[in-house]
Amino acid sequence: MSAAKGRLVIIGLGPGAAEWVTPEATQALAEASDLVGYAPYLERVPERSRQVRHASDNREELARARQALSLATAGRCVAVVSGGDPGVFAMAAAVFEALEAGEPCWRGLDVKVIPGITAMQAAAARLGAPLGHDFCAISLSDNLKSWGVIEKRLTAAADGDFVLALYNPASKARPQRIHDAFACLRARKPPKTPVIFARAVGRPDEEVTITSLAEANPAIADMSTLVIIGSSATRVVSWPGTARPFVYTPRGEAARR
Repeated sequence: MSAAKGRLVIIGLGPGAAEWVTPEATQALAEASDLVGYAPYLERVPERSRQVRHASDNREELARARQALSLATAGRCVAVVSGGDPGVFAMAAAVFEALEAGEPCWRGLDVKVIPGITAMQAAAARLGAPLGHDFCAISLSDNLKSWGVIEKRLTAAADGDFVLALYNPASKARPQRIHDAFACLRARKPPKTPVIFARAVGRPDEEVTITSLAEANPAIADMSTLVIIGSSATRVVSWPGTARPFVYTPRGEAARR
């Protein structure tokens, strides 16, 4: 078959809860002949007898992307599966990197990105509206960029008084980086700044911790954790009867003053 008959969809499954998978993603998964992805993400997709699964390990994003493109070139309907949203620190960028640098025939493929709920959206919804004003997302992984670049971006975000959503905060291979990030932020933000550790949101082992920059223990973060650092305006509020406090960032500059 020609490459023009192949199809590649890049799908976001959301952070974990089955009800957070969009109807569009569910339909695309059902129509796929092949599923390509990191093994733990593929395990979240219901089994279908006619589908072929191609599981791989972490840090194999480009190889995974090339495999998906080759399958689609052979006329298969391929779904590349990501957690969260595929365009946020996930597989969509890897596919387009492979597409740009790879075989010319790959460029005749029908490629589509299907969005998903991000970890920062899910975590924010659990708390209230911590991302209610300007924010930025930074990955602390230094596998593909230097720590110097990460530190420069953390500093700029802190100096700009953005709310920060920190992805990939710590792993067995890089347990120190989350501590380095907090040291950088503590030098530039007030001690009372709200901090949220949102682990495994939407899954049975979900844990959410609300604390402050001064009292936060970075060691509780792992690769299943999304860390939100508030701005100078971010507020933690509660009323009688609330199960836990709400965290929100007011919408306007006047609220900050």
